Amino acid sequence: MKARDVMTSAIISATGDTSVRDIAQLLLQNHISAIPILDNSGAPVGMVSEGDLIGRDETQRNARHEWWLALLAEGESLSPDFLSSLRRPERVAIDIMSRPVITVGEDVDTGEIARLLAAHRIKRVPVVRNGQMVGIVSRENLLRALASEEPRHDAKSSEGTVARAMADVLAPLKWRFERPHHETEPHAPMTPPDDAPFAASDFRRLAADFESTEARRREDLRHSAGDERQHRAEELIGKHISDGSWRHLVHEARTAAEQGLKEFLLLRFPSQLCSDGGRAVNVPDPDWPTTLRGEAAEIYLRWSHDLKPQGFHLAARVVDFPEGMPGDIGLFLVWG
Repeated sequence: MKARDVMTSAIISATGDTSVRDIAQLLLQNHISAIPILDNSGAPVGMVSEGDLIGRDETQRNARHEWWLALLAEGESLSPDFLSSLRRPERVAIDIMSRPVITVGEDVDTGEIARLLAAHRIKRVPVVRNGQMVGIVSRENLLRALASEEPRHDAKSSEGTVARAMADVLAPLKWRFERPHHETEPHAPMTPPDDAPFAASDFRRLAADFESTEARRREDLRHSAGDERQHRAEELIGKHISDGSWRHLVHEARTAAEQGLKEFLLLRFPSQLCSDGGRAVNVPDPDWPTTLRGEAAEIYLRWSHDLKPQGFHLAARVVDFPEGMPGDIGLFLVWG
């Protein structure tokens, strides 16, 4: 069973400039506990939940509980202090939303979605098609899908769709990068004929022909490399890192430390995977993590949950600049 089979298509959403008060009203009116935040193109850039509204620590709760209680008061009188606080400028979604946001494609198995929810300790994931949000899958959707699965008599089907999908979640990530066909075969030297022209003008023409051919070859390579980076970015948007793959990365980082290194490359990915094409990483802008998508976003969240509390840092750097523009970006785990 795929995401498209279980997702909720009637999406209640907001934009980054939607006021926090309006978001709270949307949650209350629609009896939901979270809402996706979309950019102008319809792509999800964050999530705002009840926890984000109320605050996840004592300081945040004290700062926000006045207007939240006002929404629940339903006409009851409130103290002058409450009323005074409600007149202050309101915050908007972009100020409090959780990001980066984990997304899935329509063809992702429900078992993989269940693993993502557990791994990232979240309750729902937006479903995207060509970068735009088309639905959302929550824990409730998965439970309904699991409950609706009919028992089968054959051994392969008796596990159920969700259970079968969970069997492969620890498969390691494998990447293949194929060289263009025109680079695989060496060129044999050519022997000029005995009656080859021997005038300077002929030599100039030969040099000009070579330069023209090389220019076309470089242009073809540039387009090919650009297409390859775009293809890799599209693949990585739909890739999800398993628990086993994450443990393997951490183990390799430990091996690097044993060899005297002070950082380890967790992931190298095309700048197109970032929502802004890698500009925030290149500047660098402190908000660069909010531009991450796909597997890069998942690695950032894994680091935030598992390694940041242990004193590890995460750095992002542009590692090459084809045509003077950001090419590939590296996410580095740093302990030095």
